[in-house]
This record gives sequence, C-alpha cells and structure tokens, in this order.
Amino acid sequence: MTDQTRGRTPQASQDQQHAQTGAQSDSRTDTQGGRRREGEKDWEWRRKIRSNPHSHRIYKWVVGIVGTIVTVGGLVAVPAPGPGWLIVFVGIGILASEFEWAQRLLDWGKARLEDWNDWIGPKPLWVKGLVGLATAALVALLFYGLFLLTGVPGFLPDVVEDWLATLPGL
Repeated sequence: MTDQTRGRTPQASQDQQHAQTGAQSDSRTDTQGGRRREGEKDWEWRRKIRSNPHSHRIYKWVVGIVGTIVTVGGLVAVPAPGPGWLIVFVGIGILASEFEWAQRLLDWGKARLEDWNDWIGPKPLWVKGLVGLATAALVALLFYGLFLLTGVPGFLPDVVEDWLATLPGL
C-alpha cells in the first residue's frame, strides 16, 4: 500500500519517519522551509538577547568587562610561566564576540601566529631547539628578575632558596 492510498502525502510520511527515528526536523529547517546550518540553533539565545536593546546593552557591557578582565589577567601572566598568551587570546576572543575592533585584533593575532608557524615549521630540528633554549633562558631571566623584586616564594623548597641565594643580586 502506498502513501497516496493511505491518505498521507509523501511529506507527512517523511515527517512521521523523522519523528520515529528521533530526528529533529524543526531544528534544521527555518520558518521559510530552508535549511539551517548545523550549529545555528545553538546561537538562538544570542539572537533573543540582541532583539531587546536593553538586554543587548547589558550583555555587551558584561562581555566587555569579562573579556577585559581575562585579557588583562593574561597580559599579567605573560612574563610568568604558563599559558599567558593563550589567556590573552581567549580574552580577545570573548571581546570579539561583541566588538568588531576586537575581531580585527584577533584576526591580526591569528595571522601573526600563522606566520610564526609557517616560519618555524620547515626549519631543522637544531633551529627549533635553539628557539626553545632561548625561550627557556628568557623565562629563567624573568623569574630571576621577579625573585629580585619580590624575594623567593616560601612554597619553594629550602634547597632552591639556598641555591638562588648564591646567585648575584639575591
């Protein structure tokens, strides 16, 4: 028996099949019957916020404050060991979700990172090793300067404190 003889249209049969298989046909089609992109429904909450000028203004302020705090925290962490630049990029990414200037800055930063990767990628292993050693030396010098300014932290073992005390300036 065909769909026509049962009194159903082929579209109704497809909708029923989607319902039986658990597929969400409404989340992938818009009101005009066109296809939505796969993750578009995930950003529907943002469209709702932007539709109200008052809530959009508050949301923009919150994004600006959070993004600035994360970015400044990352900049403070840059000289310290750890993911300082990664935190800066995350903060700029937060700002870029609402501010065009931050999106341009993020694109510029991504381009510079890509330039660096394109430059260092084909280099021989010994060049990459020298870059790694230079980076480690820079971090060690930054720690040395930090310890000169603030003293050796108490959580370090006494052996480290004694060794650092033998270095000039500490």
